[in-house]
Amino acid sequence: MFDDPAFWRAGAISTVAVMVGVLIMLTVDSLAVISPGGAHVPPYTVINQHIDYKFDAKRGYDVPVIAGSEPLFGRAVDESAAEALIDKGKLVIQSRACINCHTFFGNGAYYGPDLTKAWIDPDWDTWQAITGTSTREDAMVSFLIDPERYRTWTRTMPNLRLTREEAEATVAYLKWMAAIDTNGFPPNFGRMGPKR
Repeated sequence: MFDDPAFWRAGAISTVAVMVGVLIMLTVDSLAVISPGGAHVPPYTVINQHIDYKFDAKRGYDVPVIAGSEPLFGRAVDESAAEALIDKGKLVIQSRACINCHTFFGNGAYYGPDLTKAWIDPDWDTWQAITGTSTREDAMVSFLIDPERYRTWTRTMPNLRLTREEAEATVAYLKWMAAIDTNGFPPNFGRMGPKR
């Protein structure tokens, strides 16, 4: 029986068939968790809500907290408009090669700040005064449109010639990205603000 090639062929075929089934089940399960509206990734319309972080003692790290209404740029958007805006923001980030200097979800470079949770960075409160704007999103847009004007470090972000529409889309993407439960990544981010 063990000398028969048909036995080994049948064993290989059945093993491959079982593993393909397992891979399909894992893919479906993973997609349910990582797709917008899944267990860890909020729907695109989360940009209409307040996003913050709090320490979850049970999990041992900071987790996103989605609270009341806080529409981006004061305009609530539906699911399709939010998806289009976030898709455009992602395309702006990709087309300008932001990952060459910044990190997103642990991928990219460390020349500039990690942007995974940029939306909730408490420094944007100060940037409102620096840019003369009244909201976090407007401060971010002003900075993105002309980063050289608001130079604060020895490492200056280059002017990427973003239009206001592109900058707003980028901010939408950054707000949505901050609402994703990244299981505590980047570590200690929540500790940037006031002490708990």
